[in-house]
Amino acid sequence: MRGVTLVELVIAIVIIAVALAGLVAAFTRATRASADPLLTQQMLAIGESMLEEAMLKPFTNNKKQEASRADYTDIWDYNGYPADSAVTDVAGNAIAGLGNYKVTVRVTQVALTGVPQAAGARISVTVRNGAESLVLHGWRTEP
Repeated sequence: MRGVTLVELVIAIVIIAVALAGLVAAFTRATRASADPLLTQQMLAIGESMLEEAMLKPFTNNKKQEASRADYTDIWDYNGYPADSAVTDVAGNAIAGLGNYKVTVRVTQVALTGVPQAAGARISVTVRNGAESLVLHGWRTEP
């Protein structure tokens, strides 16, 4: 009278097995997707680096597109930064381990609250890795 019948024991084992199967499936899916956060973090670091580099340049427009990134003198030189170019340092040297990532930079004039369009700029950096992409925006105004 105080024990567990064989039928109750089998039903309990089946219920536990189904629950464990669901947990294993969830852990398997999480393990397969664990590389995605790493790729996103790497794209974010690349995008932030390029955006910061562009944002630190002066706003003034010398109306002359420099040929080499090392010679860029203002934010407008980054406009049209070679579409989907490989990630490189300022000197143009490829960075090891980042060969699958591509970067594009666009600089456009924008009107901001209290700032005319000619005195405002939006810098958009797009980083791609296969089908994944990440876009960062920064805004600058003429001093």
